[in-house]
Amino acid sequence: MKVYVRHSLPGRLRLGYNRFSLTARQATLAQTLIAVQQGIIEITVNPSVGSFLIYYDVNQITVKEILNLFRALTAKYLDDESLLEAVAIVPQSQSILGVFVDTLVGVFFRSFLPLPIRHLILYKNILPRIFKAVKSAANGKVFSTDLLDATALTVSVLTGNYSTASSVSVLLTMGEEMEEITRRQSYDNLAKTLLISNENVHVLVGDEEKTIAPSALKKDDLIIVRSGSQIPADGTVERGEGMVNQASITGESLPVEKKIASNVFAGTMLEEGELVIRVRSTGTDTKVHNIINMIDQSQSLKAQAEKKSEQFAEKIVPFNFLIAGLTYLFTGNVTKTISTLMVDYSCAMKLAAPISVLSAMKEAAMHGISVKGGKFLEEVAHADTVIFDKTGTLTYANPVLTDVYPIESSMSEDDVLLLAACLEEHFPHPLGRAVVKAAEDKNLSHPEKHAKVEYIVSHGIASTLDEKRICIGSAHFIFDDEKIPFEDAAKAIQKQSIETGHSLLYMSVDGKLAAILAIGDPVRPDARHAVACLKRSGINRCIMVTGDTEGAAQKIANDVGLDAFYAQALPEDKVKFVKKEHDAKHKVIMIGDGINDAPALSAAEVGIAIDGCSSIAGETADIMLSEDGLASLVTVRYLGQGLLNKMYRNNQIIIGVNSLLLAGGIFGFINPALAALLHNSVTIGISVAAMRSVLSDDELATFEQEANMLCVESDVKTMKEDSKSDESEKNKKKAASKSKTVSKKKSASKPKADKK
Repeated sequence: MKVYVRHSLPGRLRLGYNRFSLTARQATLAQTLIAVQQGIIEITVNPSVGSFLIYYDVNQITVKEILNLFRALTAKYLDDESLLEAVAIVPQSQSILGVFVDTLVGVFFRSFLPLPIRHLILYKNILPRIFKAVKSAANGKVFSTDLLDATALTVSVLTGNYSTASSVSVLLTMGEEMEEITRRQSYDNLAKTLLISNENVHVLVGDEEKTIAPSALKKDDLIIVRSGSQIPADGTVERGEGMVNQASITGESLPVEKKIASNVFAGTMLEEGELVIRVRSTGTDTKVHNIINMIDQSQSLKAQAEKKSEQFAEKIVPFNFLIAGLTYLFTGNVTKTISTLMVDYSCAMKLAAPISVLSAMKEAAMHGISVKGGKFLEEVAHADTVIFDKTGTLTYANPVLTDVYPIESSMSEDDVLLLAACLEEHFPHPLGRAVVKAAEDKNLSHPEKHAKVEYIVSHGIASTLDEKRICIGSAHFIFDDEKIPFEDAAKAIQKQSIETGHSLLYMSVDGKLAAILAIGDPVRPDARHAVACLKRSGINRCIMVTGDTEGAAQKIANDVGLDAFYAQALPEDKVKFVKKEHDAKHKVIMIGDGINDAPALSAAEVGIAIDGCSSIAGETADIMLSEDGLASLVTVRYLGQGLLNKMYRNNQIIIGVNSLLLAGGIFGFINPALAALLHNSVTIGISVAAMRSVLSDDELATFEQEANMLCVESDVKTMKEDSKSDESEKNKKKAASKSKTVSKKKSASKPKADKK
């Protein structure tokens, strides 16, 4: 392989090569083979300009030795099919400016060629377009943009307008290349957002560990991934064990154990352990890129607005031919007719719509939100009803000790908590963990003085301390199984727990009820704010459907500001409720986290799972929220609405500007070449604009402020209602007191009357 030095500094070397003598894949193969050599720190390749950038250790290797390594790469290596298949296809890093410059240079040099040769080059460029148009017609698309282009070029040649045909051909080719770069950038941006790490990769070469750039990886390389690092390629574990967080790929909230023969995916994170992985696929062959391609290619996952844009673009093509025909009929001017064929609406629409969707999905990924298709962003935007699960969605599903009620007069709250934690720490059930955590927060140490702890499934625990039997558990366990006498003091606590939705743990000591512990599931602090934001965005009804008790559901609904709630619902009841909303012509978002929520998530227009959900909920859901929880739900809503607004605005601009260009062509203000140039410029400009973020920081701040105001207004309204309720209660008490007083007076006066 022939290379030459373009620039050299100690430790840094840029080499050039003839980019026409090597394919991009051969250049990448050269990169991977050099990357593992002793002394090479990092090497990158740019096939579009034909250069290698190399960082090296001056103490281990010289420039001369590096040059010799490249020169040793003969056709034996660079033409080896098995080696070439092992490396990933390198996406061209060519820019829009690069395409423009290359086009100008090509036009300049062609102008010096003899006229017959220039005509041959023109025919060579036109024929593929004619074949493409014929193929489209054979596939049922009689009127297509391919036919528009082919017709314009053919008419130009047949009428002897070779200069026009040549200019149009060059501009069409340049426009298509620029459009492809814009489309590819949108894919790459989304992929890079999901594959956020660009850290170097550690590979095993024999028994030695080398560090190379991710782009230098090839199939069958052995890579070492350590705790806290991202896995750079799809592969199979050869050695080691670890816990991998693969929520970005599969939606699983908890890390998954990986050991020998386990499959791992690019973009996932090794949280614990160390793995030696044999690379199976890299670059655009990884699962991340496959998911992106699947999203783009699957009609079922496309946004309806995107489909409508594409369908409208196809339907409007015949009108271009109609306009061209009428132009020729009334003017008889071939140049004006060709100008009208150079302008169409479909190119920009068919390009801008998917780019807008991919850009919105990338923006969601930047917020830590995984969206399985543009369709679901659109559905979120159109929804008017949100159905929440309670536990794990509006609450953390992480019980917290709220109150300790000593019944035994000799015990303080700390005594009760210390004793309860001493027993509960032996069994990791949620209520027990809440007790232990509360004791830890109060720094209550509890030395082990009790006997062995006995666990009675679904009831409670029991042990012995100072020859006294201690039991902690449910009311059934304490009062029915253990036959502990019921205390009147427990009645008020039980009544209060029904109203607050708290769970109660009962503790008995030596055959007597000693204490009651109340445990609640706290509301997420952002839940009330999220509901206010959703209503601000146009959601009409926010409803909770839960399997919890009436009291617990009532309290959460009041705290969060929900419009309605349904308690003690089974999984099948949740599905029925979603279908009931559908029958009432509502568009429903269902958000949940548990196994029991999966059927309802599937039944709704959009199923949304929250971080920390069960694996089946994550797999069923269409959107996975980030660690921000319900704040991410609001972001998704605004993002969906912003996406639709962007697509609508883009279509308006496309129709408006291209209509002006058509008018310019009809009235002879612009010639065919200029029409093609301006049309392509509009298409590329709209496509670049489609890549911009949907939500600005200012918009999000405005939404936040308005939602805060809604929360304040809701709080004031609640306070007024509570005040009225308290006043009503006071009036009732006064009336009752007055009635008693009157009754007493009557009863007091009656004996006197009897005496008389």
